[in-house]
Amino acid sequence: MSLGGIKEGEVTSTIYGMIKDQRYFECVQTLNNITQTYSKVEEYKMYYAQSLYKACLYDEAMRVSCQIDNPDYQGRVLKLQSAIKYEEDDIPSAQSLVEQAPSDDPDTEVNLACLLYKEGRYEEACKKFQDGLNAAGYRPDLSYNIALCNYEMKRFAPALKHIADIIERGIRDHPELSVGMTTEGIDVRSVGNTLTLHETQLVEAFNLKAAIEYLLKNYDAAREALTDMPPRSEEEIDVVTLHNHALMNMDTKPSEGFEKLQFLLQQNPFPKETFGNLLLLYVKYEYYDMAADVLAENIHLSEKYLTPYLYDFLEAVITRQTSPEEAYKKLDDMASKQTEQLRKLTKDVQEARQSHDDEAVKRKVNEYDECLDRYIPVLMQQAKIYWDLENYTQVEKIFRKSVEFCNEHDTWKLNVAHVLFMQDGKFKEAAGFYEPIVKKHFDNILDVSAIVLANLCVSYIMTSQNEEAEELMRKIEKEEEQAAYDDPDKKQFHLSIVNLVIGTLYCAKGNYEFGISRVIKSLEPFQKKLGTDTWFYAKRCFLSLIENLSKHMVMLRDQVLLECVQFLEQCELYGKDVKAVIEQPLEQDPIPPGKNTVTYEARHLKALLMQLMY
Repeated sequence: MSLGGIKEGEVTSTIYGMIKDQRYFECVQTLNNITQTYSKVEEYKMYYAQSLYKACLYDEAMRVSCQIDNPDYQGRVLKLQSAIKYEEDDIPSAQSLVEQAPSDDPDTEVNLACLLYKEGRYEEACKKFQDGLNAAGYRPDLSYNIALCNYEMKRFAPALKHIADIIERGIRDHPELSVGMTTEGIDVRSVGNTLTLHETQLVEAFNLKAAIEYLLKNYDAAREALTDMPPRSEEEIDVVTLHNHALMNMDTKPSEGFEKLQFLLQQNPFPKETFGNLLLLYVKYEYYDMAADVLAENIHLSEKYLTPYLYDFLEAVITRQTSPEEAYKKLDDMASKQTEQLRKLTKDVQEARQSHDDEAVKRKVNEYDECLDRYIPVLMQQAKIYWDLENYTQVEKIFRKSVEFCNEHDTWKLNVAHVLFMQDGKFKEAAGFYEPIVKKHFDNILDVSAIVLANLCVSYIMTSQNEEAEELMRKIEKEEEQAAYDDPDKKQFHLSIVNLVIGTLYCAKGNYEFGISRVIKSLEPFQKKLGTDTWFYAKRCFLSLIENLSKHMVMLRDQVLLECVQFLEQCELYGKDVKAVIEQPLEQDPIPPGKNTVTYEARHLKALLMQLMY
């Protein structure tokens, strides 16, 4: 007898092949037909239930598993049913089912460890996984679970050690999986989603490594971890890897990132972080209406995937667009709760130290850091309300109120420096906040944002510390020369932006002749220094000059005006492939083709300037 082209003797091997290739939906369809024909074949029913579970059809999987009453399958049925309850977050039911399993089953202890992990009892879970590893010998899945527990406890060193073990064994035992070859630029074919790949835990290990490197702000290492994993075609990539690709390449490929996150929301299941990350990225790129629509359309997801803190934060930020006063009040309420918790945790840390309880100190310090990480975004959104109104005095007051908790936080220090810089007469105080940031990275100064270096130089100049400004600029120039030697094709903009900001300062003070000359020199040679960021600063100075010339508020020598025209002609020549502005990834009305170039804008500015000259 045959069924859909599959002969009875081939059924088992066919099902094995589907499960091996993780073709679970296809397996479900085939087994549905088989179990209707071979209603007494318990093995096929077991496969059917397992495939339904793998396809995230949990109700159907539970229903089919309950139909299997063969005592020989009792252990497998209990494991499957407990796994279903685990995925449905029904921990008591899952635990009850695990405890019914035979006591000599080695998987029982591992399953109990998984339940402890689900409850957030990571230390206990880690110990049970380690016991399982000691008893069973090396198993990649147990090693990965230990790494995951350490990750949750922010013990990144032991987590990375277990990840390294998984990767090392995977490379040694399975060279056919082509680990690391994509990063090295070798063109390799997809290895597919095979059972071998699943058993090695390589995909999971590389994803966890990427997450750790990302948290440690080693963004290049995080992206490299994703390209190091065994190569697969785009349609074969799992949802976790797809989520991480979207998140970690957002700065360079934001359109692709949004597309991937929006696609993931339509999948079942998707990584639990997807929903919150998509909303936070909408807020970051100021797509407030999109964030509001997604929240309103997915109330069920909000309840399941957003913490009360994150929901309140997003709601307050979205409200800021229509009612800044109401948004500020909501944010202030959130800030008050966080500061109260921070004070309590400060007291707890002190008591733990007095008791010489090192474990308690470590735990409470971690809790304090997590609470501070929740407080900082709330504080910054409060400050942004007044920053957008250019009420820098009020922004400074908001930051000063938080000095008790934030004085060592880099984000806080950087933003305090910015708001002091924006106020005349506070350049010395601004320099005092910028200096520690720069000194922290002095040996790799190009890692510091160009605008931070520029603002520090301006602060030095405005406080008559010209030697310090020149020394900093020499350091930047030296590092740029070294970087150009190491990678001749890479453009370096740090020194240009510093000079452009200094030129902007002189233009703002009315000294256009010196300011414009500084701007012109800062972009030489044009093929190496002309970029979207440098053009942004340059064109602001020229627009300001043209405005003041048209109002007869300034006068410039003819020679200077001719130099301005020559400069714009050079920008026109070298700016054909340089974008004038970075377009938003989800822009509804993109800039027409040909108009978003430095060439187009430089030609327009030259025409305006020549109108005034002649």
